[in-house]
Amino acid sequence: MIDQKINTGLHTIYLGLGSNIGNRKRNMRDAIQYLESIVGTLVRQSDLFETEPWGFDSPNLFINMCVCMETPLSPRQLLEATQSIEKKMGRTSKSEAGEYADRIIDIDILIYDDLKINDGDLVIPHPLMHERDFVMIPLRQILE
Repeated sequence: MIDQKINTGLHTIYLGLGSNIGNRKRNMRDAIQYLESIVGTLVRQSDLFETEPWGFDSPNLFINMCVCMETPLSPRQLLEATQSIEKKMGRTSKSEAGEYADRIIDIDILIYDDLKINDGDLVIPHPLMHERDFVMIPLRQILE
């Protein structure tokens, strides 16, 4: 039997989403709607988890979740799409050199099929996900 992904050209991806400013629950809903319109089909989503900021101090708690999707996009196209969604939702800058800040939305590519990529701004699987309970707890909830 031929794998369905080969026939359809779809890839299974797992994304981590986080928000700690504005209406956090609405931000998550809006991000999922954008993902469905730009990236592909939502297969599963985790519960929402409220967590402390990681890597910086802030009085604003995060809401985090993970989603599993099917997408025809390449890894690079997926990165461009997630960054475009972040910008549409009002995110003005990405975290750089370990400097984190409050954000309306953060969308991280965690897993893309079984690919391993290390290409500057595109690293898959996400290199820090195993250190972050706010990623691993919701991710485990939806892994096949």
